[in-house]
Amino acid sequence: MFTGIDEVDWDSLRHAYGSAEDVPGWLRALASTDTAERATALDGMYGAVHHQGRVYDSTLACVPFLFALAAREEVPERGCIVELLVSIGGSSAEDPERERRAWEAVRAGAEAFAMLAGDPDPAVRQAAAGALVRFLDDPPRVLELLRQRLRAERDDSVLPALTEALGLFAQRYPAHADGAVDLLAEQSAPPFAPGQRLAALGQLALRAPGRLPADLVPAAVRLLHQRSAQRLPARELPGTDTLVRRIRRLRPSDEQGAALLRTLHGALGDRVDDRIALLSGQLASPDPVDRCNAVWMSAVLFRGWRGAYDGPVRLLGAQLDTEQDRLRDAAVSVLAELYALAAPAADELHMLVTARPDLWTHRWERSSPTLGGPLRALARTGDPRAVPALAQLLAGPAAPAGLGCEVAHLGPAAAPLAPALRDRLGRIPLASPTAARLAVPLLTAVRAIGDRDAVPEVLRLLSGAPDGLGARDEVAGHVIGTLADLGAAPQAAPLLRRLLHTRHAAAAAGALWSADGDAAAVLPVLLRELRRADAGLRRGAVRQLGRLGPAARTALPELRRLVRSGPARERVAAAGALWHIAGDPEPVRPVFRTAWTADPRTRVPIARCLATMGPAAAPLRDLIAEEPTHPRRHTSHGDAYGSHDIPDDEELLRTCREVLAGL
Repeated sequence: MFTGIDEVDWDSLRHAYGSAEDVPGWLRALASTDTAERATALDGMYGAVHHQGRVYDSTLACVPFLFALAAREEVPERGCIVELLVSIGGSSAEDPERERRAWEAVRAGAEAFAMLAGDPDPAVRQAAAGALVRFLDDPPRVLELLRQRLRAERDDSVLPALTEALGLFAQRYPAHADGAVDLLAEQSAPPFAPGQRLAALGQLALRAPGRLPADLVPAAVRLLHQRSAQRLPARELPGTDTLVRRIRRLRPSDEQGAALLRTLHGALGDRVDDRIALLSGQLASPDPVDRCNAVWMSAVLFRGWRGAYDGPVRLLGAQLDTEQDRLRDAAVSVLAELYALAAPAADELHMLVTARPDLWTHRWERSSPTLGGPLRALARTGDPRAVPALAQLLAGPAAPAGLGCEVAHLGPAAAPLAPALRDRLGRIPLASPTAARLAVPLLTAVRAIGDRDAVPEVLRLLSGAPDGLGARDEVAGHVIGTLADLGAAPQAAPLLRRLLHTRHAAAAAGALWSADGDAAAVLPVLLRELRRADAGLRRGAVRQLGRLGPAARTALPELRRLVRSGPARERVAAAGALWHIAGDPEPVRPVFRTAWTADPRTRVPIARCLATMGPAAAPLRDLIAEEPTHPRRHTSHGDAYGSHDIPDDEELLRTCREVLAGL
């Protein structure tokens, strides 16, 4: 297995953390009879030699030895080694030449995959199925090998991998796809097992939707339930806790089932109604594992696509009444990111909040407590039933970090919390490095409630601050905005004037304008900020000039210059200010039309401005009318949760309806 390994100059090769001198030890350990040794070695290969999917010169040097290990039946857990080879061959290297060499290195040994496809170890056969298609450059032979394996295979964990390989084959080799599609159609019907049929339906949906049955969604739900009834519970393998094992524990407990349904959801794409029906069938499954998988799939659907989600959200709410922590926590996590869309589950959230005060807060290891998921989700729906629990937390010795930001979603309904919020604001230690972190959420809540009685506590946050603000610079912008929103700028005018020479000059000038309407005092400041090199300072000045309206006419030449150049978002902001100042739609509408298509992130501010234009927005009616017909959420930033993707997009849809109503 290791012939020639000592002839490689490993010391001169590199991996993610430097010299590859430790790689031969890891390669040898992959063949160890000791489970812990093998697991540690696999950690080293993924963590250093193939770190985050990258390819290094040491990665290329490992390929022949990995093939040698995979070929020896006495080596335990060879499926992991085949998976590693497949990953190396399909890597995205920072160096395209190295990426090409990695693919060629694995392809050069691809004949081994033909042998491994019939290996006695099911894990090896499972990993080798896709490798055949990816690396063996002989389409007729590959298709025949897959056909033979399908006829011979009896292991339910391998059959879906062979089906997925057929779908990949149809994609890679269109000229030979008919044979693969025929096999997929055959497997999608009896007498094949439910899991196999589900896998085949998913691949047909991706590669040959015309071959799908008319009752696709009901059939898929029926097969899912049949498969679940036959599935054996997953077992945790004994052994040392390692990186690879920890990663695998984070996967769904029925990873194969999750993959089958993800494939089908992905293939359905913009058929949102069908996806909602499929998701509802998953969430109504008698099997809690199916429901847990469905919860995480719902997150992807909600975040990326628009639809009528009241039904699925109610089914998510039904998952909260369970003793299974994993299922309940998954449902809470998804509901918390839906904001107002989670309202159909508000009753269930309230019941959980009432029944489980221990879930009101959550403490990560070595960190301050944060607001617990159920209470956070309930507050984000705007439901006033969250107020009593929030009041108890505010009355406690240490309110959760960020609580004020969640209170803000309740708006005026959170008015009973105002005294406690003021009290906490007044007790923030101004000299503490945590002052800004503590103050900003509380200020957010005070603004949302509209609590004018909090003005003394708000002013205190900057009282006595030096001209440069120092540590309080982080909170100054929030203080200014809060004072302006509360209509308290007049009594803060002396402080605001001191801030006209800081990086918060634009916000301070805008607040002074709202206090006394003296354009002569603030326009020079805003024009100065408008010419700054810092884009953030320019945006602040543009925003405040728009608030001044016609009083800011002297800024029109500079704003017209900004409209003609720069990123789409800056041009949109400048165009909006032009409209509010001059009331002339002609230079504004072309900017909006171009940016609407070029950068979907500009659609919310454009729609807001159009809502103020009334009939002058009519020439852009086509954009506004078409927007709600698109099933995709254009404001989505990808798969990662934690942003405002959903509420931003829902605001866009509401504002579009408002614009249309005003035309």
